[in-house]
Amino acid sequence: MDYPALARAARRHATAELIRHAVAELDRIVSGRRALHAVRHPLGFVCLPVLRDGPDGVCVHVFGTPESEPDASASQVHCHSWDLTSTVLYGRLDNRRVHVDDDTGDPTHRVFEVLSDPTGVDELRPTERLVRCRPGARETSVRGQSYALPAGEFHTSVVPDGRPAATLVLGRTLPGRVDLSLGPPSAPGHRMVRRTCDATQTARIARAALRRIHEPEP
Repeated sequence: MDYPALARAARRHATAELIRHAVAELDRIVSGRRALHAVRHPLGFVCLPVLRDGPDGVCVHVFGTPESEPDASASQVHCHSWDLTSTVLYGRLDNRRVHVDDDTGDPTHRVFEVLSDPTGVDELRPTERLVRCRPGARETSVRGQSYALPAGEFHTSVVPDGRPAATLVLGRTLPGRVDLSLGPPSAPGHRMVRRTCDATQTARIARAALRRIHEPEP
């Protein structure tokens, strides 16, 4: 998979080309020509990491599977250390931006740094930063549509009614940035573990995603 080519397709809004790339990678997983293991993300989706190349990464995120239950301890409001472009392969996704204002007098949340270890452990470290949140704009994207989020922008992604959905996600990490999450002001630091699916589960997830991509939307 060629990240620069995908990034150029995203800039041209060539979503049909991006979906073809996703289908090709899912086909390789299902056929056994590509060996990778899906990862259960604490935010409630399964990640198929199809490319890791230095600061660049490409994933297929699958929502609404038995393996994609969110971790009850995971805060849904977060921001990435990387610029994101996401294309919906099927279903729909609500992306809700969140305004975060520093407020030490009557804060609603504390900012946590999220430090991810290659072993799959996420360590959430509380910072001194206390903030107050305000809801921002909500953007709904459906099959064949894309949206972009710059690094450092707080948001939450929600699948309406928990229905199946999947996205092709392109990310480029920016130097000096850290993933952040919001939690209660008095919450301590804690760890979350990203569990890995076995080969059979991964193939089943990829197969179901392929079937839904080829199905007409209701």
